[in-house]
Amino acid sequence: MPELTWPDGKTLALSIVVNIEEGSEMSIARGDKKPEPVDELGVALGIPIRNYGNESNYRYGITTGGPRIFRMLKEYGVTSTVTAAAMSLEEAPELTRQVVADGHEICSHGWRWTHTFSQKEDRERETIARAVTSFETTTGARPAGWLSRYLHTENTRRLLSEAGFLYHMDDYSADVPFWELPEGADRPLVCVPYALDSNDMKMWVAPALTPQDWLDYAIRTFDWLRAEAAEEGPRMMSFGLHLRIVGRPGRIWALKAFLDHVTGHDDVWITTRRAIAERFAECCPWEGRA
Repeated sequence: MPELTWPDGKTLALSIVVNIEEGSEMSIARGDKKPEPVDELGVALGIPIRNYGNESNYRYGITTGGPRIFRMLKEYGVTSTVTAAAMSLEEAPELTRQVVADGHEICSHGWRWTHTFSQKEDRERETIARAVTSFETTTGARPAGWLSRYLHTENTRRLLSEAGFLYHMDDYSADVPFWELPEGADRPLVCVPYALDSNDMKMWVAPALTPQDWLDYAIRTFDWLRAEAAEEGPRMMSFGLHLRIVGRPGRIWALKAFLDHVTGHDDVWITTRRAIAERFAECCPWEGRA
């Protein structure tokens, strides 16, 4: 197997992922049978009533939290991968224009931020195609990558391969990319593994980390992977964010402190997941597999 290297002698690739799910979550107003659960309170309503408070919490992510996060990323010169539900970008044209103008990569987080694990093959194929068409309209480009909401079907990766995707991130098993040939597929996908432990969701669901705990954990993850990469070879760190979570005033300082810590290192490549996947495919072509 050819050897993986990052560009310009870098040893650690840092992938900052900003999830945009707000505006496509479950809602009676959109015709769903029940509202989106309130994760931080452990409240899941199974009856068809609108949860106006939770709807406004998600709306905060689009109107206030998102712009706050992207202003900060621009200030630090950081380009992220934006895992977006297609409907969310349709519903937030101003934020979408900002994200595209700042050069962030758009990765598909599905058509809506809903579970797809029960979908039959034809419906799942239609959902993937609908998302791609939507992104082409709102951003002017096809997404190269895919992230499911938690669970996916046995067909998902094959359908992504058939649809021409370069990579997926529905995996948590490694600190570097790897190839996958989905069963029944004619072409492989690059798997760019994701991580939940360093995700700001840890400040959202009970029992929750404090912003200081989350920052400490993220910095320790970065420092460990950076040291390991210097000794053993390339590593990748995933750092996941959400508009309605870290975009709040009481948490955003932790993101700033993390960016202060990780920027400015000659051995660290802060980049998009597409760039990571393309570099991996260049260094370790599928045809070169042992």
